[in-house]
Amino acid sequence: MVGRLASVLRVVSTSMPDGITTTEAARQTKLARPTVHRLLAALAAEGFCDHDRKAGRWMLGPELYLMGAVAAERYDIGELAHEHVRALAEATGESAFLSARRGDETVCLLRQDGAFPIRSFVLYEGRRFPLGVASAGIAILAFLPEPAVERYLKSNDFSGSYGAAHNAENLRAKVAETRQLGYSVNPGLVVEGSWGMGAAVFDASGQPAWALSLTGIESRFAPERRPELGRLLLHHAHQLSQKLRGR
Repeated sequence: MVGRLASVLRVVSTSMPDGITTTEAARQTKLARPTVHRLLAALAAEGFCDHDRKAGRWMLGPELYLMGAVAAERYDIGELAHEHVRALAEATGESAFLSARRGDETVCLLRQDGAFPIRSFVLYEGRRFPLGVASAGIAILAFLPEPAVERYLKSNDFSGSYGAAHNAENLRAKVAETRQLGYSVNPGLVVEGSWGMGAAVFDASGQPAWALSLTGIESRFAPERRPELGRLLLHHAHQLSQKLRGR
């Protein structure tokens, strides 16, 4: 029951600010529509969801805002990270992001667009990807302990959802490449022509808990430019990691 409630809340959160219909929530959670409607109604009764009856859409409710404000004292790094996300966008002209690890996923928390007029919209606040998918997820996965990486790759295969580049063998190669470079490169593996690069940000215990990343069109990530982008990502990821250790 708790797992189903959590899955429904997650799909509602990724639909913000427009909200989501019961039918679409059922499709995304792979639960029966009556079950999803019952769960949403129960969440709304407790203030965790709001229901726009005229539009037929569900949104996150005020109780989650209050809980989030309390939890932010422990988990929020937005204030510390914002200057680094902004600096990356300004220095590169690309869209810059902060993503957080949540279990076996990454969640985008911050986005700052740079001056270059053509942008990729693969990643936005609230968007979730499995670890190993997109540049932030690759960067975080690569710097987890080796036994944890192997367990994860043996139990997950994302080739059906995200293409053959995301099977275990190819992800192992991506992990090795990322460890060698220090940063990840996603050469249009999620959406053709949309490239990304990412660098892990480490918590006080030395675990990769967040990632800074850049996305843009393929021509902006030419081979001669990637080392410069990588150095910028690593610089800001290191600075942010240091701040978090001293917080």
